[in-house]
Amino acid sequence: MWIAENLKHLRAKHGMSQQELSAKMEVTRTSLSDYERGHTQMSNETLVKVSEIFDVSLDVLMKKKISVEDLEIARNKDLRILAISVDGHNRSNIELVDTKAEAGYLEYYGDPQYIRDLPKISVPGIPEGTYRGFEIHGDSMLPLQSGSIVICSYIESFANIKPNTTYVVISSSDGVVYKRVRPDHKKKSLTLISDNPIFPTFQIGFGDVQEIWQYFAHLSFQDINTSFQQYYQDNIQEMHKKINEMHGVLIPE
Repeated sequence: MWIAENLKHLRAKHGMSQQELSAKMEVTRTSLSDYERGHTQMSNETLVKVSEIFDVSLDVLMKKKISVEDLEIARNKDLRILAISVDGHNRSNIELVDTKAEAGYLEYYGDPQYIRDLPKISVPGIPEGTYRGFEIHGDSMLPLQSGSIVICSYIESFANIKPNTTYVVISSSDGVVYKRVRPDHKKKSLTLISDNPIFPTFQIGFGDVQEIWQYFAHLSFQDINTSFQQYYQDNIQEMHKKINEMHGVLIPE
């Protein structure tokens, strides 16, 4: 029986505190702690409630060790329950995760209070949906410059990922990254590709992914032509530097 381990895993995956989950289960926090440690067995009624909260069958909950991949197959939908905030008209806000907030976001992305406290941005004419803004840094996705804000829509399932489209991927291993994505459903992995070819391609397993957000629009604060010129000038200078270094080795003075 995997009930205790599965309960703890599901709670962590959904970003819920023991206090939040115990309230949903209508039990005390102490009882939930005992369930997770395997010190106390749940009643049939409580098991059914847990099954409904996490949308996982009783058979899977009791008899199978739930990995993140198993969870994706069993549910075949949401990567996780998304914490959002709404405005006065009950429409989803567009929260902004800037560079300074990345570390906090990785830890508290499932906490509704944390999400409510993030700064909000407004984008006129944006369709109905759930969006979030992410500040990108570095030059791996040129011509988008470091400091640009990417507005993204939430992706509920790995099945909805469009190959070679750009996404913000939130993961435990790589943090917040903006990349072009190719899914491999057989291997249950994503290949993340930079538009700037000097950056290496890498892979990440479905199990490491907390959230995926698809590019919708971006806000940039630099002239793109200037950015391209600077990019090429930097690369030419780097090339000349390497050539000079090679000559320095091959033809010593």
